[in-house]
Amino acid sequence: MSERMYIFDTTLRDGEQSPGASMNQQEKRRLARQLDQLGVDVIEAGFPASSQGEFESVREISSVIEKAQVAALSRCSNPDIDRAWEAIKEARRPRIHTFLATSNIHMQHKLNMTREQVLEAVANAVTRAAGYTENIEFSAEDASRSDWDFLARVLETAIGCGATTVNIPDTVGYTQPQEFSELILYLKKQVKNIDQAVISVHCHNDLGLAVANTLAALDAGARQAEVTLNGIGERAGNAALEEVIMALKVREDIHRLQTGVDSEQLYPACRLLSMIIGQPISAYKAIVGGNAFAHEAGIHQHGMIQNKQTYEIMTPDSIGRPPSEMVMGKHSGRHACQQRLEQLGYRLEPEQLDIVFAAVKKLADIKKQIFVEDLEALVLEEVFRIPDKYKLLYLSSLSGNMAIPTATLKMVVDGQEKQLSEFGVGPIDAVFNGISKIVDRSPELANFSITGITGGTDAQGEVTVKLEEGERTAVGRGSDPDIIVASAKAYINALNRLAKREEEKICVEL
Repeated sequence: MSERMYIFDTTLRDGEQSPGASMNQQEKRRLARQLDQLGVDVIEAGFPASSQGEFESVREISSVIEKAQVAALSRCSNPDIDRAWEAIKEARRPRIHTFLATSNIHMQHKLNMTREQVLEAVANAVTRAAGYTENIEFSAEDASRSDWDFLARVLETAIGCGATTVNIPDTVGYTQPQEFSELILYLKKQVKNIDQAVISVHCHNDLGLAVANTLAALDAGARQAEVTLNGIGERAGNAALEEVIMALKVREDIHRLQTGVDSEQLYPACRLLSMIIGQPISAYKAIVGGNAFAHEAGIHQHGMIQNKQTYEIMTPDSIGRPPSEMVMGKHSGRHACQQRLEQLGYRLEPEQLDIVFAAVKKLADIKKQIFVEDLEALVLEEVFRIPDKYKLLYLSSLSGNMAIPTATLKMVVDGQEKQLSEFGVGPIDAVFNGISKIVDRSPELANFSITGITGGTDAQGEVTVKLEEGERTAVGRGSDPDIIVASAKAYINALNRLAKREEEKICVEL
């Protein structure tokens, strides 16, 4: 018999803290709904005390989520806990998630607190949270580098004051699977009231072991895994939700654990996140990468023809990966567009569907065949994009080996139309120079890449850029049949994200 465990998704909180992964309120709401459809048990919506914008996002997510619990992060301080509750109190199933570091290095160099002061702070914070809700999670930050005996005392205190979930984070990705397993077994034995709480784990991927450590902890008795889509997060990221889920599903004979996650929604959820934050999924990414189900070697292809199980331990269908056949054409109707979008996991409002359908018709005049990837790109370009502080109205580009590369642009900047012409060493350089002058910003272009969304000479180009401006970074994405226009869209998308990141936030890491 397999035992039920819980999936705690922190893509909207820990995941968004990774460079270039910021989302606007509309994008967060859309992703939260997809996570709810995916079937995760808890959605950590954000850290309400960090900014007014974050507070509003958490509160809005709390109002639209139908099935999952909605968690708000807070430090062990009364103002943080009060703010967290205010943001999630209208949720159907609210959770307050409070944390404090327990390792010697954090207590001495970051908190400047003694062990007794930490114990007192944990008791006070959890007690205050318990005055709002019975659904309380406490996290011992940097637990994997903490003294095990002191960690056990902290968890016992938290549970005694009302915590119903206790989280054991491997905050810096330091621990090893066997070591982490032994820690969970130790805590189960030493924490006297551990049977009154669910043990959770939150693993970072600094040594590439986040998923392995998560699975080891689950096998040792942890029953909640804290994960993110595509493994995004601070530094090297977190344990990837899709990898944990499919490891549990494919090897249920070993782990004997079940979740409430609908695995056929994994690929749509991961693709949606990738499109929202403008960061492409690596072709070699496990489960959802472009090559995850590709077979090029002759011996592999022969085996696949005879029996797919020779080289596939799971099927594309099992993760909701759609075939890339043509999905729309010039004469396709609105209903067909809606049906295909729903198959991809998108639930659009009527006015949003109208916008996408109009864009499909416009693209169909340029491309004869519109594929799944084209349709997803249109959803991102037309619906789920950063609000336009900067918006492209017009672009004309001149280049060639007998001409000076020139770009003529018209843009809207803070509601005002501006236009100019600019030169460059190539057409894209000219476009980027022109945009920078119009918006009066000079970020450094740290990365630029372009790929064809589909095959064919009429394929849309998908451009991804990474901009750096001081300490801030942002990744932008744009797609268009014209790669110069796609480049301009990506550059402007990144500038809009930089503008959004100017709203200072307190970034907290578990």
